[in-house]
Amino acid sequence: MTILRQMTAIFAALGCAGAIAAEPLKVAFLHNTSISSGGWTYAHDLGRQYVEKKFGDKIKVTNVDNIETGPDADRVLREFVSAGNKLIFTTSFGFMDGTLKAAANTPKVTFYHCSGYKTAPNLSVYNTRMYEAVYLAGVIAGKMSKSGKLGYVAPFPIPEIVRNINAFELGAKSVNPKATTTVIWVNTWFDISKEKQAAEVLIGQGADVLMQNTSSSAVIKAAEDKGLYAIGIDSDRSALAPKAILASTVPVWGPYYERMIQAALDGKPLQAPVFGGFEAGLVDVVGVNPAVPAATVAQVNQLKGELASGKFNVFAGPVKMQDGTVKVAAGKNMGDDELVSINWFVEGVNGQMPGK
Repeated sequence: MTILRQMTAIFAALGCAGAIAAEPLKVAFLHNTSISSGGWTYAHDLGRQYVEKKFGDKIKVTNVDNIETGPDADRVLREFVSAGNKLIFTTSFGFMDGTLKAAANTPKVTFYHCSGYKTAPNLSVYNTRMYEAVYLAGVIAGKMSKSGKLGYVAPFPIPEIVRNINAFELGAKSVNPKATTTVIWVNTWFDISKEKQAAEVLIGQGADVLMQNTSSSAVIKAAEDKGLYAIGIDSDRSALAPKAILASTVPVWGPYYERMIQAALDGKPLQAPVFGGFEAGLVDVVGVNPAVPAATVAQVNQLKGELASGKFNVFAGPVKMQDGTVKVAAGKNMGDDELVSINWFVEGVNGQMPGK
């Protein structure tokens, strides 16, 4: 009996007739804040849990959180590559340049970067239209505010955050024409002290509903302590402050990660950039407080459907800038090229863009 026949007989005896099982695809996720802190990183980790359950032993996942942008992130990316990961997701805007550099150094590894805009032959980008969900949060906030003064704790003046601030104000103004949104920049994604201080300043200025794009629970807790309202972002925060939280706006990453991993398993090339909202099932508004009137809940649900179908567009004209200048004319919609580079506030937002 030849060696080949002997091997075939052994495999058959072990119940392994046919080819040896393929090695699992090694997939890595890099996060800038702690998973346990909730919010943005926790939402991505829910996506990681989703795909691990979906693909089982077809993939092997490495997950590293709480890594700062810069040399530390560069080191982790090199470690991912050295460990044989062929598919790497970097989940924070701040990782953009580091991911671009890693992609250039390792052309046989596929990279996907969240919320950035720089691409390469082996680097694509992805983001949600979170502003759609934030618009609906604005509708709720506008209905629930007694003062008409809303507050927004913002991290950095990047287009993603500016879109959300504008959408929040537009949503509030759609149900409360006198509503205004005051912005305080804290220049951090996660800093309990800074976020709390900003929230307290906004409350002191009369804001009775707070929104945020930062990741800690400090803004929510500040609202709860004063008997006011807040909107959660990135994950369902209702359990943290059941009385204060009116709703939470969340990204839904699992389906996206599933599609990218399946493409890699199928041997398909790098997938095109994704910028999806309700139509793609990548955003939602969850944990709506029972205190929100039924009519408002019905309105929000109707708008969800209209956003999903394309019947409604958050940035449909007329849209005015802070100084009253018409930026988007009636009958026109703001295009994606404008949305991904937006650097101006809509009428009704109080605050300045840093550097302007």
